[in-house]
Amino acid sequence: MHHYYVYIITNQNKSVLYTGVTNYFEQRLVEHYLNTLSKKGFTGKYKVCYLLYYEEHQYIDQAIRREKEIKGWNRAKKCALINTMNPQ
Repeated sequence: MHHYYVYIITNQNKSVLYTGVTNYFEQRLVEHYLNTLSKKGFTGKYKVCYLLYYEEHQYIDQAIRREKEIKGWNRAKKCALINTMNPQ
Protein backbone atom coordinates (compact mmCIF):
# COMPACT_ATOMS: atom_id res chain seq x y z
CA MET A 1 0.00 0.00 0.00
CA HIS A 2 1.29 3.43 -0.93
CA HIS A 3 0.99 6.58 1.13
CA TYR A 4 0.63 10.04 -0.36
CA TYR A 5 0.32 13.18 1.69
CA VAL A 6 -1.23 16.58 1.12
CA TYR A 7 0.18 19.13 3.54
CA ILE A 8 0.08 22.80 4.44
CA ILE A 9 3.15 24.56 5.81
CA THR A 10 3.81 28.16 6.82
CA ASN A 11 6.56 30.54 7.89
CA GLN A 12 7.34 31.69 11.43
CA ASN A 13 4.95 34.67 11.19
CA LYS A 14 2.19 32.51 9.67
CA SER A 15 1.87 35.06 6.86
CA VAL A 16 2.24 32.53 4.01
CA LEU A 17 0.50 29.21 3.42
CA TYR A 18 2.02 26.62 1.08
CA THR A 19 0.11 23.51 0.02
CA GLY A 20 1.98 20.54 -1.40
CA VAL A 21 1.78 16.82 -2.11
CA THR A 22 4.42 14.12 -1.63
CA ASN A 23 4.92 10.42 -1.05
CA TYR A 24 8.03 10.97 1.13
CA PHE A 25 6.54 13.16 3.83
CA GLU A 26 9.44 13.47 6.27
CA GLN A 27 12.01 13.92 3.51
CA ARG A 28 9.93 16.61 1.84
CA LEU A 29 9.64 18.59 5.07
CA VAL A 30 13.43 18.43 5.48
CA GLU A 31 13.83 19.67 1.90
CA HIS A 32 11.56 22.63 2.64
CA TYR A 33 13.65 23.45 5.72
CA LEU A 34 16.89 23.24 3.73
CA ASN A 35 15.36 25.52 1.09
CA THR A 36 14.90 28.20 3.77
CA LEU A 37 18.65 28.17 4.36
CA SER A 38 19.46 28.56 0.68
CA LYS A 39 16.49 30.81 -0.18
CA LYS A 40 15.70 28.39 -3.00
CA GLY A 41 12.22 28.46 -4.54
CA PHE A 42 9.02 29.77 -2.99
CA THR A 43 9.49 28.01 0.34
CA GLY A 44 13.05 29.27 0.63
CA LYS A 45 12.20 32.83 -0.33
CA TYR A 46 9.42 33.03 2.27
CA LYS A 47 11.08 30.69 4.82
CA VAL A 48 8.14 28.28 4.77
CA CYS A 49 8.86 25.09 6.73
CA TYR A 50 6.45 24.84 9.71
CA LEU A 51 3.90 22.06 9.35
CA LEU A 52 0.31 23.07 10.08
CA TYR A 53 -1.80 20.34 8.50
CA TYR A 54 -1.54 17.06 6.60
CA GLU A 55 -3.76 14.29 5.34
CA GLU A 56 -2.94 10.87 3.93
CA HIS A 57 -4.24 9.31 0.72
CA GLN A 58 -3.79 5.84 -0.72
CA TYR A 59 -3.69 6.91 -4.38
CA ILE A 60 -1.64 9.68 -5.96
CA ASP A 61 -4.50 10.89 -8.16
CA GLN A 62 -6.65 11.45 -5.05
CA ALA A 63 -3.84 13.36 -3.36
CA ILE A 64 -3.21 15.56 -6.40
CA ARG A 65 -6.92 16.29 -6.77
CA ARG A 66 -7.13 17.26 -3.10
CA GLU A 67 -4.02 19.45 -3.33
CA LYS A 68 -5.53 21.35 -6.28
CA GLU A 69 -8.82 21.70 -4.42
CA ILE A 70 -7.14 23.19 -1.34
CA LYS A 71 -4.92 25.48 -3.45
CA GLY A 72 -8.10 26.94 -4.95
CA TRP A 73 -9.49 27.92 -1.57
CA ASN A 74 -9.20 31.33 0.05
CA ARG A 75 -7.10 31.75 3.18
CA ALA A 76 -10.08 31.66 5.57
CA LYS A 77 -11.20 28.27 4.26
CA LYS A 78 -7.64 26.90 4.49
CA CYS A 79 -7.37 28.15 8.08
CA ALA A 80 -10.67 26.46 8.96
CA LEU A 81 -9.27 23.19 7.59
CA ILE A 82 -6.04 23.64 9.53
CA ASN A 83 -8.03 24.27 12.72
CA THR A 84 -9.71 20.86 12.44
CA MET A 85 -6.34 19.20 13.09
CA ASN A 86 -4.28 21.97 14.66
CA PRO A 87 -6.36 24.55 16.57
CA GLN A 88 -3.22 26.23 17.94
